[in-house]
Amino acid sequence: MADETRQRKVADRIHQTVARMLERRIKDPRLGFVTITDVRVTGDLQQATVFYTVLGSEDDARRSAQALQSAKGLIRSEVGKALGIRLTPTIEFQPDALPQSAARIEDALARAKAEDERVAALAQKAQPAGEANPYKQDEPEE
Repeated sequence: MADETRQRKVADRIHQTVARMLERRIKDPRLGFVTITDVRVTGDLQQATVFYTVLGSEDDARRSAQALQSAKGLIRSEVGKALGIRLTPTIEFQPDALPQSAARIEDALARAKAEDERVAALAQKAQPAGEANPYKQDEPEE
């Protein structure tokens, strides 16, 4: 098992290499605007999971996933050259769910803020139920 520092360095190197290849070398027309968000490498440096996002529709994401799968061999060979280690890790591309999760959280926060503003507006117009001073007072002595 590699230590965490080496594992992180290998992941960073894979991240840079894959991003550079998608930008310059992979000319597949199915490939949309793909961003590599993260790379995770197993402790034995044998498997790498590359997380990516695609800007566009679900159809763009599906076509980009197909393009990444077809370019996997070329990308793996370039990663092997860039790493210079004995065994090149296998590469798996995984769509990153973080942007969708963040969008759902943003929507929930916006709805909560709108509801808070509605309740605050109602509170401004509210009148006390009953007397203005509902607390018992001692009768003044005469």
